Amino acid sequence: MLGLDLSFLNWEIISKFVKNGFYFSVQLTVIATLGGIVLGTLLALMRLSGRQLLKIPATIYVNGMRSIPLVMVILWFFLLVPTLIGHPIGAELSATITFVAFEAAYFSEIMRAGIQSISSGQVNAGRALGMTYGQNMRLIILPQAFRNMVPVLLTQTIILFQDTSLVYAIGAYDLLKGFTTAGKIYGRPEEAYLLAAVVYFVICFGLSFMVKQLQSRIAIIR
Repeated sequence: MLGLDLSFLNWEIISKFVKNGFYFSVQLTVIATLGGIVLGTLLALMRLSGRQLLKIPATIYVNGMRSIPLVMVILWFFLLVPTLIGHPIGAELSATITFVAFEAAYFSEIMRAGIQSISSGQVNAGRALGMTYGQNMRLIILPQAFRNMVPVLLTQTIILFQDTSLVYAIGAYDLLKGFTTAGKIYGRPEEAYLLAAVVYFVICFGLSFMVKQLQSRIAIIR
């Protein structure tokens, strides 16, 4: 078909070129998700605190990050930070820090929407019991909000996995870089990009299907 030879990518080539890139993409996705949720939760609580000293900087950060393409943030951090600190920090570390900082803005909006989905009656009940703002959030609001947000958080994680291919712009060795390297060495770039697209599709479609199943089960429990 169109002169393509898809058989060139055997297990030896996968283990040599693609496997390490896949591991890094998964690692970056997990770290960025966990870090983004933690930082995003803090940003969401700052925006909902009602204190202008906390709300204003958090709002500027979230809206600023969400208004800039991720690839630009990756390039800025990779090129500017070494200039400021006087030495390079490496493409992989740069990508990890950038993804955590960037994804935190998106997870923050998810967390904020989840927290606001909890009825004000439960918030008032916690206050009536003498709970502080922190205790109310930790014991009553956040546990319920996290359950409501699980499908959305997982969907954002799938999008994050797709976005990891952008670290190719700074030379980080991710899944796409592994396929690209194999394609260049063996003179099969078209086949390599096609197979990379198939792998991304299979992974993301499979995860999306699992998220839909989870969402339906959670909906039944409610």
